[in-house]
Amino acid sequence: MKLLRLKFIFLTTLLIALIGSNALAKELIIAVAANFTDATRDIVPLFEKATGYTVKTSFGSTGKLFSQIENGAPFEVFLAADSKRPAKAEEQNLAVPGTRFTYAKGKLALWSVKKDLFVDAESYLKALPMKHLALANPKTAPYGLAAQQVMEHLGVWQQAQSKLVKGDSIAQTFQFTATGNAEVGFVALSQVKAWTKTKGTESLWEVPENYYVPIAQQAVLLKKGEQNPAARAFLDFLKSPEAVKVITGYGYGVE
Repeated sequence: MKLLRLKFIFLTTLLIALIGSNALAKELIIAVAANFTDATRDIVPLFEKATGYTVKTSFGSTGKLFSQIENGAPFEVFLAADSKRPAKAEEQNLAVPGTRFTYAKGKLALWSVKKDLFVDAESYLKALPMKHLALANPKTAPYGLAAQQVMEHLGVWQQAQSKLVKGDSIAQTFQFTATGNAEVGFVALSQVKAWTKTKGTESLWEVPENYYVPIAQQAVLLKKGEQNPAARAFLDFLKSPEAVKVITGYGYGVE
């Protein structure tokens, strides 16, 4: 009788553990570069409806998200705004080899909510008439580094230093510009696309892509998600026609 009772307790405990692990397997935690916020918010419901999995998201600058990953954050998938950090995650054994790919090609824009702030954007930047020019921190945000490269290309990087307002991420940079706290800012074209859905746009220059190093935004499966089928399913879904339609709709390029 005692042996039967012990078997019952063991089987009950095992069943609870299996149910618990199955529930956890249906959840996914992803780290997403700030520029991809709007696209992610459109893609996640499509993924959840198609698969039954649940996704939790954390948005931020690529550099800061990677620092969190290095320090043990529970992210299972990393959607970066560059290729450098996902590659580094592989090198440090934080990501699963062979899972890294480019999910979007980012595009940079100079933008202002002020109408007719500039006609010839290059001449405007060279004259530097603005009080504040917003960009993301080049040390932690790939779009900020791209903005620096554009200004270096135009020969105004050093002269512009006193006017620069640096956001922690491209999301904060866009906020600075959208609120008018900075008259103009280098933002992701995808953010302008999201803005124009409801409010229209004013002054916009889509920066020629040969003015900055291509922004190859890569995704990678992190070690913490290696055994989670939801993580692999999400990466596969990013390549699906449904996801690609959303991605290109926000102005990104795809391979």
